[in-house]
Amino acid sequence: MSEREISETKLTLPQVKKELLAIGEENLDQYQRRTLDYVSKFAKIDEPAVPKLLEQMVNEFGLDEDEAVQVVNCAPESVDELRMFLAGGKKIIETAKLEAVIALLNENRTHKE
Repeated sequence: MSEREISETKLTLPQVKKELLAIGEENLDQYQRRTLDYVSKFAKIDEPAVPKLLEQMVNEFGLDEDEAVQVVNCAPESVDELRMFLAGGKKIIETAKLEAVIALLNENRTHKE
């Protein structure tokens, strides 16, 4: 029996939406349509900005990839909300860095407030 190499890629909601739209709505099964409906409602960041955002969060702000994906998916609007996503980690991130993350998210929101 041959062994297949399996890899895992973490996707944000905007990336999932892009992939499902690339398949074409008419070609989706019921679960994929339901997923597309969900990500269309809850994706809060513009998709073209996502790779750069993830890279900045990991390299400049010291977040893990899992944390960065979760932050992009939920797009917190305040430092206090952001701290909730990072509370499980053992590291403490300076308030100035957290404010910079929020500013970065605000620049790339789909619905700017």
